[in-house]
Amino acid sequence: MNAPAQGPANGSDRAAVMVMLLAEEDAAALLSRLSPEELQRLGSRMCALGEIGPEAISEAIASFASCADKPGIGAHDRVGDVRRMMTGALGELKADSLMRRVAPEEDKATAIDLVRWLEPEVIIPLIEDEPPQAIAVLLAQLEPVVAARVLVGLPEALHTSVVHRIARLGPVSSQAIGILEETLTAKIARLHGNVSYRMGGIADAAAIINNSARSVEKRVVPGIGKLDKRLAQELESEMFRFEHLYVLEGQAMGALLREVESALLIDALKGISEDEREHFFAAMSSRAADGLRDEIAERGRIKRSDVDAAQKQIIAIAKRLAAEGTIVLGGGEDDYV
Repeated sequence: MNAPAQGPANGSDRAAVMVMLLAEEDAAALLSRLSPEELQRLGSRMCALGEIGPEAISEAIASFASCADKPGIGAHDRVGDVRRMMTGALGELKADSLMRRVAPEEDKATAIDLVRWLEPEVIIPLIEDEPPQAIAVLLAQLEPVVAARVLVGLPEALHTSVVHRIARLGPVSSQAIGILEETLTAKIARLHGNVSYRMGGIADAAAIINNSARSVEKRVVPGIGKLDKRLAQELESEMFRFEHLYVLEGQAMGALLREVESALLIDALKGISEDEREHFFAAMSSRAADGLRDEIAERGRIKRSDVDAAQKQIIAIAKRLAAEGTIVLGGGEDDYV
């Protein structure tokens, strides 16, 4: 029997109603922009709301009068609807984990789910004696920052082989998940379901390295280059940082600077040292370089977040130019000092 129609009691409820009114592909695009905390809160409310009547719709999206005439949204298979939207936004693996938290009565937690909530210092002893493939499967399911801290805490001899396997992970068989679950279950939880997931990839491996210490990058990337040169180049491109622009030759640097607005460049260069700025000044005329130095000095103090945002925009421009063949990024371990 469906619950009585109700109106949204707070902002989270109103947001949940609005998302439920969207087509699944539109809802997925919206959800993909939210943080994990926002997704969990919103997903919980979407599952908890019962029958949603016209009054609730009118209250939630009063600025869109046409939506007030909708007959309502049925509560039938609400969890299924939310699961499909979350899967479209996050992919099957993350959506499955999220749904276990927002609709716990639908799925029971597994050992791997429990590990996702543990501190890196607790996870390390659980896996440090496992083979690199098993460690890679587990790290690929953690948030990059957590996975990076776990990687740093593992023996250095494992770092390269683990990151190499993360970058090469594709469809993982239910048997492999089962073996990992059995290992973790012996220490912390129950068996995992018989499901095959797609995990890892270049982006996950790069994110883990980017959140690790610089020493890890300098050791792992050249090591992967010896195992798979093409993979190392793809990994370098994905994890490219602002300081990697310093090695651009004069012509390439000039091509990049022509695409960057002066205000953006000033904010980006405020966050680096005078010596590091010379890499950019060297690609300019003396007059232009002196003028830019003066503008940087006059800019005053700015937030670190503004510096980071400016540098990320310039990196995005550099990657676009590289994709177009205008400049070349990376090129091997000799580019790192």
